[in-house]
Amino acid sequence: MESLIEFRNVTLGYGRKTVVQNVSFSIARGDYLGLVGPNGAGKTTIVRSILGTLAPVAGTVRIGSGGREGVRIGYVPQRDTIDYVLPYTAREVVLMGRYRQLGLIHRPGVNDRTIVAGALAHAEADGFAEASFRDLSGGQKQRVLIARALAMQPEVLILDEPTNGMDLSSRLSILHLIRHLHEEQGLTVIMASHLLDDLANHVRRLAIVQQGVFQIGTVEEILTGENLSTLYQRPVEVVRIGTHTAIVPGGDRGSH
Repeated sequence: MESLIEFRNVTLGYGRKTVVQNVSFSIARGDYLGLVGPNGAGKTTIVRSILGTLAPVAGTVRIGSGGREGVRIGYVPQRDTIDYVLPYTAREVVLMGRYRQLGLIHRPGVNDRTIVAGALAHAEADGFAEASFRDLSGGQKQRVLIARALAMQPEVLILDEPTNGMDLSSRLSILHLIRHLHEEQGLTVIMASHLLDDLANHVRRLAIVQQGVFQIGTVEEILTGENLSTLYQRPVEVVRIGTHTAIVPGGDRGSH
């Protein structure tokens, strides 16, 4: 498959602090990759390097065959980075996803509003499009932010901790939505999360990012009890029931 994103011997960091060191991997068009690891391990740092907001200390990050400008990337940041003070409606927030295409001097036209309506529908957020964004639930806010990214008509959708702080029902709803967008629209999806269970049952490939460790492969390759026990230095059991995978710390099935 066509390689859409490629890391070649990449080291990333901030000032003198190295966060990710000498990693090489590629993401094919149509892939669904999960980045998992504890907070501060480097997941968001890798995302920033893909977005182009953080230059590598060493190595090369290649985006597309013709460069970064030739690949449309939709980005869904962590919800707590969004300013909730301004009284925007959900539709107005999604319309912000068109600003990059419009530039500074053009006003949204009929085509832009049609694209926004479609993005709201795809994210199943059209039912509260006229509501104040700041008054929405966590799950509803996340759908609006996904719709904003979709309004860019992206080839790649990147999500940073999209289920953080949600209850189980809202988490599953958002995860199913993301998988649907991947499968039905053919989007290349990159999702960063510290919740291994969330990624294990939805992504195609998994990268474990933690201090001094970067390991990437298919879900089946990465999620073995032996591998996870070695990585986390404690007994871990991987339990598969039908299509569902559960990660059981300490091998304690009774805890799930």
